[in-house]
Amino acid sequence: MHIMNNDSSSSTSECALQVVDLAVIEPQGSNNVPAPIVSSFNDRIRPLLDCVDKLRHLNIMQEGIQLPTIVVVGDQSSGKSSVLESLAGISLPRGQGICTRVPLIMRLQNHNEIELHLEYNGKLVPTNEVHIAEAIVLATNEIAGHGKGISNIPLSLIVKKNGVPDLTMVDLPGITRVPVHGQPDDIFEQISDIIMKYITPEESIILNVLSATVDFPTYKSGERTIAVVTKVDKAPEGLLEKVTSNDANIGLGYVCVKNRTGNKSYDEARSEEARLFQTHALLSKIDKSMVSVPVLAHKLVHIQANIISKCLPDIVRKINDKLAVNVAALNKLPQHLSSVAEALTMFMRILSSTKESLKKIFLRGEFDEYAEDLEMHCTARLAEMLNDGISATPEVFAGKLWNYIETVVIKVLMHHFCNYQQLQSSTRCAVQNLTAKRKDESINWVREIIEMERLTDYTYNPEYVGTCSRLMAQQKPFMEIMNDSNKRSIINLEGIGEVDVGSLRKHKDVVQQAFELKMRMIAYWKIVLMRLVDHMALYTMFNLQKMVNYEIEEEIVNELMASHGGGIERMLEETPLVLEKRLRLKKSVKLLKESKDVVAKIMDRIALHIDGEKA
Repeated sequence: MHIMNNDSSSSTSECALQVVDLAVIEPQGSNNVPAPIVSSFNDRIRPLLDCVDKLRHLNIMQEGIQLPTIVVVGDQSSGKSSVLESLAGISLPRGQGICTRVPLIMRLQNHNEIELHLEYNGKLVPTNEVHIAEAIVLATNEIAGHGKGISNIPLSLIVKKNGVPDLTMVDLPGITRVPVHGQPDDIFEQISDIIMKYITPEESIILNVLSATVDFPTYKSGERTIAVVTKVDKAPEGLLEKVTSNDANIGLGYVCVKNRTGNKSYDEARSEEARLFQTHALLSKIDKSMVSVPVLAHKLVHIQANIISKCLPDIVRKINDKLAVNVAALNKLPQHLSSVAEALTMFMRILSSTKESLKKIFLRGEFDEYAEDLEMHCTARLAEMLNDGISATPEVFAGKLWNYIETVVIKVLMHHFCNYQQLQSSTRCAVQNLTAKRKDESINWVREIIEMERLTDYTYNPEYVGTCSRLMAQQKPFMEIMNDSNKRSIINLEGIGEVDVGSLRKHKDVVQQAFELKMRMIAYWKIVLMRLVDHMALYTMFNLQKMVNYEIEEEIVNELMASHGGGIERMLEETPLVLEKRLRLKKSVKLLKESKDVVAKIMDRIALHIDGEKA
């Protein structure tokens, strides 16, 4: 696998890494006495690291807030486990195939008393140096199952021991390209996915373990990577050139180490390592700031301190922002109702707000709640429908009008009852019943109006006379064309349009009477249409006012109180969707508040330390 980290252009990131200038770090003490891995610097980094570890333990990363992390990657045979053993001073599981089958979070703490324990699946399992490897195997089997499969569920190992560096690292499964017996066919893809999940965040530092026997340039890296070269005694030729030319673009440099072999103690192993880099003809030429486990420990501690101090303000901001968003979302959820009285109060409040919305869009022509939805601009839409639709078939128009009103009312109701879906079916049914009644009444009323118009052709509207006179003024040019066959037979008449009078010339004896009758009919139909529009507008607005003011409320209450309605008590039953969202948000808010407290305490400690130094 090629470890890709093309982050060299991320200089503007708030968490951009500032590399500490370590100059030359040499182990302290004589040539024969191994230097302690830790230094007094640990005392200053420990509070910061404790803060990040507590946030990691709280699982703040599930909220999308990334933490500074040293991620350990490498090929299966690179000596990755040996490097970690050298840093921690303990023995990790060994064997054929993948030894690390789950992300292993190693928290090393310099401590006078030795204490080792594992944390996973909500359990804390104490162990010791003798049984640690066995305990890790048992925990891994519980997490990932027996066999050779892997899992992305992490296992935490806490090592408190005198002389270890204060570090937290995540050891990931070693990269294997060809599945062996018992491994899934897509083992390479599974491991790649886990590795990418951990190394992608800008807050991650990549500890890439390489064997001196491999071709370094095949490992692509970037400014967030430090490379550890193992097995240096097996391939010392050309190693100096490899680690100084930096063809692989290792941003945080190389450190060459010799891991413990056989049954040597860790003190013996460090002494042997020191002699190797001091006396070997080729390895002794490598700068002392680039060799030995103690140097690696010092570099990692400094790098870790740097990235934590850089990222901590951003972590604080993200926690506060996420907390504010989730608290707001929690407050927007429907009030959790615990009594019928509370439910009734909430129900009446929702009905009142629904009625107010309907009054705005139906009666007052205020569309601010639905500014972008033109179909909800009801006064304008009703006017269009009355002016354009009633002249065709008034009965059909009445049906369409109330269908539109029903659609609008239901949309408003569903919006206001969105948090109480258990009542939506009853309220929808109530509106449908009410509008069905009004539609039938409206159609019957239109039929009566049409019947009246059919039986009695009467109007006192002066506009009829004016329209009729204007239309009749066209009679003279019309008759001139009728009586002169040499003239063009096409004439454009107001109220009718183009008329070909050619076929009418053989009925000259009745054409004048027919013209007069037609013009009077056109003028009268205009009056009839105006009466229909006016009556329908008045009738509709009258019924809308009744419906909005009290009928909808009565119909909904009756529907809910009916034997099949379930009553107001149904509001006490939270829907699964709302319940799940409430629980999720409460859990998130609790986690973020705890995280905020953790960070606040460490920031207070830092402030006190700074004030103490100034004093």
